[in-house]
Amino acid sequence: MTHWFHRNPLKATAPVSFNYYGVVTGLPASKMCNDLRSSRARLLELFTDLSCNPEMMKNAADLYFSLLQGFINSPDESTQESKLRYIQNFKWTDTLQGQVPSAQQDAVFELISMGFNVALWYTKYASRLAGKENITEDEAKEVHRSLKIAAGIFKHVKDSHIPKLLTPAEKGRDLEPRLIEAYILQCQAEAQEVTIARAIELKHAPGLIAALAYETANFYQRADHTLSSLEPAYSAKWRKYLHLKMCFYTAYAYCYHGQTLLAGDKCGEAIRSLQEAEKLYAKAEALCKEYGETKGPGPTAKPSGHLFFWKLGSLVKNTLDKCQRENGFIYFQKIPTEAPQLELKANYGLVEPVPFEFPPVGTQWTPEVLAAFDLTKRPKDDSAKTKPEEEVKPVKEPDIKPQKDTGCYIS
Repeated sequence: MTHWFHRNPLKATAPVSFNYYGVVTGLPASKMCNDLRSSRARLLELFTDLSCNPEMMKNAADLYFSLLQGFINSPDESTQESKLRYIQNFKWTDTLQGQVPSAQQDAVFELISMGFNVALWYTKYASRLAGKENITEDEAKEVHRSLKIAAGIFKHVKDSHIPKLLTPAEKGRDLEPRLIEAYILQCQAEAQEVTIARAIELKHAPGLIAALAYETANFYQRADHTLSSLEPAYSAKWRKYLHLKMCFYTAYAYCYHGQTLLAGDKCGEAIRSLQEAEKLYAKAEALCKEYGETKGPGPTAKPSGHLFFWKLGSLVKNTLDKCQRENGFIYFQKIPTEAPQLELKANYGLVEPVPFEFPPVGTQWTPEVLAAFDLTKRPKDDSAKTKPEEEVKPVKEPDIKPQKDTGCYIS
């Protein structure tokens, strides 16, 4: 179900040569610059390599981040800041605002931006894996874990590193806390979708499924609310996706809550719950169309084209028909005018981000290597800076063709 999830584009960045003519005074420092350049280039390549897996991504990311940490922290593990933190200018685009780059002469900005892209890669990997035909249980677990890892990276960047920037994030840019919070919530919601699919497949109690669906809908609603004050020109498409998923899983919650009510001989309330599910499902269908027609970043997902989407419509209709038949033959209960309040709390299956931390300063960084960077010999024209006219080329992401939808519940 490749196109079940909406994905914003990867961030793009200007090349960084790590050439500091005059500043580098010895072979160890020169090697460090070469290693930084090659490890950064390798990590950027892996973002669009379809053969890349989480182990490859982690190894490449850990290598680059451990080297970059020498530009941020002192190699002797003291709290002292590295003298190299502000030696290099870094340029990155944003996932929503097209190819207009932000630039900061700060290695922390690079750490955050690259970390952000690693998190995005995990969400895209999860989406690709979920798009396979006949996804296995182990693959479903990998989708689930990848989304939790992404949430953990986003959270760590937001809580521990963005506050360290000397230049605050601009409004509507990726590093603004409310935008990162939306990514965290979406990752949690999508991971819970995998949990719901599993619970349905194993025929768990309707009450548990209803509660999980309700909690998932709330995640999507909170993510949508977080983006509500952003400029509609670049947030409207993403918000439509979040809104339609919120409606879809609220419909799921009402559908399974109706089953619970029927099992408790509350047939009238069950009918009203199913009627609400029917209304919300129709709204989700309409929002799918609106989402498809809304312009904005990222390829358009097609949730309404999947059997997982259709099956809910059939389930709602069949369950409602059953409730109405039972009420006509057995219960003869009055149908409430108001839909039941969903006060559902899931005790199992709730998703928390996997805790994440960037690796410490690499062992390659020694006091001697750091001393071999002599900032007093830095050229006055500061040639280490990215040229203002240098173009940041968009990331050419692979075009993933949707595979045949087998109706697998794992979404």
